[in-house]
Amino acid sequence: MKILFLFIQILLLIAIAPFLSGLIKKIKNTLRMRKGASVFQPYYNLQKLFGKEEVISENTSWIFRITPFIVMGCVVLTIPLLPLFGLAVSLNYMGDFLLIIFILALGRFFLALAGLDAASAFGGMGSSREMFISALVEPVALLAVFAVSLNAGSTSLQAISNFHVMKLSSFIAVISLFIVTIVETSRLPIDNQETHLELTMIHEAMVLEYSGRSLALLEWASYIKQVIFFTILSIITMPFGSANIFIYFIKIAAMCLIIAVIEILTAKMRLFRVVDFLSFSLFLSVTALIISSIGL
Repeated sequence: MKILFLFIQILLLIAIAPFLSGLIKKIKNTLRMRKGASVFQPYYNLQKLFGKEEVISENTSWIFRITPFIVMGCVVLTIPLLPLFGLAVSLNYMGDFLLIIFILALGRFFLALAGLDAASAFGGMGSSREMFISALVEPVALLAVFAVSLNAGSTSLQAISNFHVMKLSSFIAVISLFIVTIVETSRLPIDNQETHLELTMIHEAMVLEYSGRSLALLEWASYIKQVIFFTILSIITMPFGSANIFIYFIKIAAMCLIIAVIEILTAKMRLFRVVDFLSFSLFLSVTALIISSIGL
């Protein structure tokens, strides 16, 4: 029975991942007083990509071909580690937040290699930018997790979700993790998913050489990664109701609304201004860690 519920949890998050991306775009268009596309447009896009022929450059190696499956496998592998729909259902005892960061970093590593493997200027530029940003954001995420873990007594998401006391250090760490979520999901002001301009591309530049089924897998993996970070943030900030599927969807919808409002009110920042943005997040993480160590 536990395996069945775990399988349902994996399928459910995989299935709703494109819907959340469409929901964010729909909220943004509504706030802009535009009609926009349907919330189900990401599903139509994936269906179209899966039906298209795949074109692969002759300059690529096996790394380029296997990367979409590795990236998709990494994000799917993290889903059972999330304590959702009943804490006894998850495989959180097999790993903690640090393992989730490591698995997602593995997918990023292969995606950066694939961007370089195509021997295109855009792919190399995107891989360089992605590694530049990941070198800044991963220490921030780890320090924020340590601050929350000191309060909960463990780096396990299950233990964190059982800790219902929001201390000052946890509140500051959540703000830092929210900035990490914006970066990891390629959202404004770090990246812009709605453009293919050279000066703004980071994630899109790495997948520019992909087409057909491989591009569909990468797009779907990015949707799932977004759901994973939204879920982690909701578990830390709103640990109540994790076992209730309706409360879970309400919390995720609230995250989509917040992200949509932020993207409406902000503009894409220059690449080297990202250092200042993440330096502020690093300052928040260190502050949260210091405050947590003194028991606040």
